[in-house]
Amino acid sequence: MLALLTALSACGSDDGGSGGAGALDTIKAKIGAAVGGGGIHSTVKDDENAPNRDNTPIVAVNEAAGTKTFDGNGATVDYSNINDGYIMAKYDGDNPKIKVQITNTDKGDDTYTYDLDPNSGYQALPLTQGSGSYKVAVYTNIQGDKYAVAAEKQVKMKLKDRFSPYLRPSQYVNYVDSSKCVAKTPEVTDGTKSDLAAAEQIFLFVVGHVSYDHEKAATVQSGYLPDVDETLDTGMGICFDFASLTAAMLRSQGIPCKLIVGYAGSAYHAWVAIYSRQSGEFAAIIEFKGDKYNMADPTFAAAGDKADPNVVGDGTNYQPIYYY
Repeated sequence: MLALLTALSACGSDDGGSGGAGALDTIKAKIGAAVGGGGIHSTVKDDENAPNRDNTPIVAVNEAAGTKTFDGNGATVDYSNINDGYIMAKYDGDNPKIKVQITNTDKGDDTYTYDLDPNSGYQALPLTQGSGSYKVAVYTNIQGDKYAVAAEKQVKMKLKDRFSPYLRPSQYVNYVDSSKCVAKTPEVTDGTKSDLAAAEQIFLFVVGHVSYDHEKAATVQSGYLPDVDETLDTGMGICFDFASLTAAMLRSQGIPCKLIVGYAGSAYHAWVAIYSRQSGEFAAIIEFKGDKYNMADPTFAAAGDKADPNVVGDGTNYQPIYYY
């Protein structure tokens, strides 16, 4: 995981990055959006006679209910709400380096590794590998890159709703009811009549508002976690920040969104995949096509004409590894 977070810091080093007029002109070319005196206009054709969608924010609350737990050596994992697609983990102790590993052992999928901030209360970690048996283990650092098991358990999950992990906050997409980005979403989605149109407006807002932060990319430390409101306030970020802010705003509007980490060409990168009941499941496409779009890369879209077209392409250069 240390390598993953370090690599993410350089994800946009070749893509320039600007949320200014040049970027919006490129978005116009890519998806046919009209950029003029009235700003960015949706390319999604909503039914003009339909009522405006309810854009009141919806923020799921993650809870450590205490009905199902296991612990050891200062670590506690609460899996009371595991069927909603998440667990809560905390560490109260003196060790400064704590990791949690989560694996769906039924599927043999990749292990997901998270850093846990000691003495900071419960943190929500998503289970994104579907229903099944999961091994959850908390590790404490011994020395260097060596870790010992503090607590572990095999737990069962049967998702109540397959979209649950992508409709709630988690460590990588961390927002609450009072987050500024949540409060911003009704303004951004005002007047939209469908989730598809709302999702497009959120995507375009992030692309037009956030610029790539090269200084941050060069100095960010391992274990970095996005702060969605900081990204909103500063208008700057790396690919991890672009993806996290986009996902937080979409989820708070009840629109399922995956934050994906993997490769775009040869660069380790983060982007998003959006679900629309109009266009169907998450799919491996990069561009908007009328009323159908699923995969979206706000970092490269914000780069405008500085983005490498050989990377963006038709989406086939993207290799997803982790879903959050």
